Amino acid sequence: MSSTKFEAWSVPLYIDMEGCGPDECDACLIRKYNGRQVVVKVNMRQLLISLGQMNVKLGDPQTNLAQARRMTLEAARQGTDILVLPELWSTGYDLEKAASYATPIDQGVFAEVSNLACEYEIHILGSCLSVMEEGLFGNTAVLFNTTGEAIGVYSKIHLFGLMDEDRYLTGGNGRSLVRTRWGQSGLAICYDLRFPELFRAYALDGAEMIFLPAEWPYPRLAHWRTLLRARAIENQVYIAACNRVGTSNSTTFCGHSCIIDPWGEIVIEAGDTELLLTAMVDLDKVGEVRTKIPVLSDRQPQKYT
Repeated sequence: MSSTKFEAWSVPLYIDMEGCGPDECDACLIRKYNGRQVVVKVNMRQLLISLGQMNVKLGDPQTNLAQARRMTLEAARQGTDILVLPELWSTGYDLEKAASYATPIDQGVFAEVSNLACEYEIHILGSCLSVMEEGLFGNTAVLFNTTGEAIGVYSKIHLFGLMDEDRYLTGGNGRSLVRTRWGQSGLAICYDLRFPELFRAYALDGAEMIFLPAEWPYPRLAHWRTLLRARAIENQVYIAACNRVGTSNSTTFCGHSCIIDPWGEIVIEAGDTELLLTAMVDLDKVGEVRTKIPVLSDRQPQKYT
């Protein structure tokens, strides 16, 4: 029996029961709220995000997949648009056995996630071990849409030597900007957070949201929280970061999955226990912040060399 804690509707929603219903207005959705069905007034720029902060079991894909399924079921019940899972959520950092876990992104655990996304009509993102080409393996995040289609693929560019990624994996060769129904989103993974150039490139390309699956350990929790806010503030984007919890070998992971808004304010943040965390964001806020303080248009790149 899973002991995962589920937290739903952590941010207040605008609920309008008058004047329209699900059959009368495309802007209304039926959702569960405090155990009852209500009509929630949303627009296509509002996004309900769930972060599946898992206690990943090292080298146990079936147990981890079962937990991911439970989290998907609960996120779908809440009406979530996108569920974000941690980095390498299916295996953890069992990299010595990468060859036995890794598959092409249309097979193995990737295919299982595609089926979940289609079954529950929810976007799902998280990274797993992939076959990049013969004999080469990557740490690859795939964003599946509500029909199970892979609409975004990103392999981690910056490999983390302290976890031996550089010994066993091959880095990705480019960023991934994904066009979705809520706008453009960038994909990054864990250690990428320490490289501001990647996040600035996404912002300049039009990203308003950046998703970041991670396995970020103690004792660097302060780095995690500081860097997430910095990337959000300097690029005036939302950051949705899903970390793992628990201990693998001698490494304990710090959780604190969170969503940060374009002002650098914390929309919602977890602690260091396994749970599903859900919050609503309004992507129109990105434009409002960028208009008020036009950082991107005020850049003077020709003078930086």
